[in-house]
Amino acid sequence: MRLGDLSVELRPRTPWEAVELGIALVRRHAGPIWRAWMVLTLPVFIMLNALGWALDRLWLASLLMWWLKPVFDRIPLYVISRAVFGPAPGVRDTIAGFRSWGWRPMLGYLSWRRLGPVRALYLPIDLLEGGPRPSLRRSVVGGGMRGHAALLTLVCANFELVLVFAMYVLALMFVPIELLSESARAAWELLSESPPRWIQLIGNLVLWFAASVIEPFYVGAGFGLYLDRRTRIEAWDVEIAFRRLRARLRDAALILPCLLVLALSVPGVVHAGMVHSSALSASSRVASAAEPSTRDVCTAPGGNAVALATADGDAAQPAVDLKQVFGRVEDDRRFSDAARALANDPLLHPRRTVTEWQPRNPQRADDSLGDNALLKLISKVFALLSEYGMWLLVAAVAVGLAISWRTWLPWLRGMAPRRSGPPAPIEQSVQVEAEPLPADVLGHARALWSKGQSRAALALLYRASVAAMAERTGALLVPGATEAQCLRAARALKDDDDRAAFARMVTVWQYAAYAERLPDSGNFESLLVQLGQRFGWAT
Repeated sequence: MRLGDLSVELRPRTPWEAVELGIALVRRHAGPIWRAWMVLTLPVFIMLNALGWALDRLWLASLLMWWLKPVFDRIPLYVISRAVFGPAPGVRDTIAGFRSWGWRPMLGYLSWRRLGPVRALYLPIDLLEGGPRPSLRRSVVGGGMRGHAALLTLVCANFELVLVFAMYVLALMFVPIELLSESARAAWELLSESPPRWIQLIGNLVLWFAASVIEPFYVGAGFGLYLDRRTRIEAWDVEIAFRRLRARLRDAALILPCLLVLALSVPGVVHAGMVHSSALSASSRVASAAEPSTRDVCTAPGGNAVALATADGDAAQPAVDLKQVFGRVEDDRRFSDAARALANDPLLHPRRTVTEWQPRNPQRADDSLGDNALLKLISKVFALLSEYGMWLLVAAVAVGLAISWRTWLPWLRGMAPRRSGPPAPIEQSVQVEAEPLPADVLGHARALWSKGQSRAALALLYRASVAAMAERTGALLVPGATEAQCLRAARALKDDDDRAAFARMVTVWQYAAYAERLPDSGNFESLLVQLGQRFGWAT
């Protein structure tokens, strides 16, 4: 593993930041991932569905595609694991890796570990590391991340279900609104009772599409958790920082010989420095010979050196302090800023804000009521009601329900679903043909109106008008044609007055049939006269 070739910035992250890192890697290398995914999974999908079609068990194809997900998860894991340490592999390299890479752990992932909720975290451990004792590596690397990996599995499974239901609802969006209820009921019966093969095949295609969209992100998020866990255990970020520091020092080592050559090229400066140093050493030897007594030096708490008295009782000269020796070490602002930033680092020193109510004047809170015993008693009662009011309310509701059980218990029993008996037999009757129109339509309609059968009279006029319109236009109306269909057929009438008379008849009939608004006698008589003149019933 070449840490120097990493294409991501490694640092300790929170688990959800690590998940975002893995998802970002999938988005960056989306082309190589999904091209290889389509090339490798689509033939398997076609082969399994063809086998299910031949066996009349298409549901078995969708089950096998779901069960083989750990095998297909190797595709995005192979791409992003190689892309982190170098260029992303092409489709041919991914297909070659799919044939030969990571088959040994698949036995467990297709059997006892198939329903495990932390597959996204364990796959990188088993496929990228290998070696003996894989259970110990899983326990060490996966420790502390299993809860987040299980929650990641739940979230991605819900996303797949959302995509599946969204595509089913998308199909219903193309159904007209007036037919939506009947179409939804028919679709449910078609899917639940005896779905045909093409419906099952479309369902398998929808499931495969949803898994193809979500599964690479699921694997990438697990790989992000794995990278973060390895960074914390093995300190990859620190190792990378030291490697970069070594590279900078190696570059600086090439400059030191140049500086040495430059210093040797100035002999006057070197000679002056040597003379000065020899003079200092000679003076120090003379001083030591003249004053053989020693001094004890003590370092004060402030960091300054203080000379004590000598053995002869004379005061000693003050020693050199740290500021004179080291210069700006204590006043370096960058060091202070770095120390302050480290102290305020939320990862090392997490903080949380707690908000709570405090009295403005806590010392006078107890004396606000004075010595009035009644006010203190009332305040205590209100305090108890405020503290235990919810429990008192619950107790009052429970007592009220216990007292009034005879009132609400029958009501609850009425809400329970009743056991329905055997369905009633379907009554079958012979369809009675409509009565033929009378020869004198106007006279018969007036007779029905005079007898108080207003609806029957209007129905007779409507039937006669439709028959006359169909005879004149040659329109073929199906049984049970609606008023709108009849109006569209009446557009073929050549005379505008005929169309107006027929439209008036349809309007009067709709008001009477659906709104129960009958015309008065004058309007009925004028309608008879108009229809008789236009359709030849007056003679």
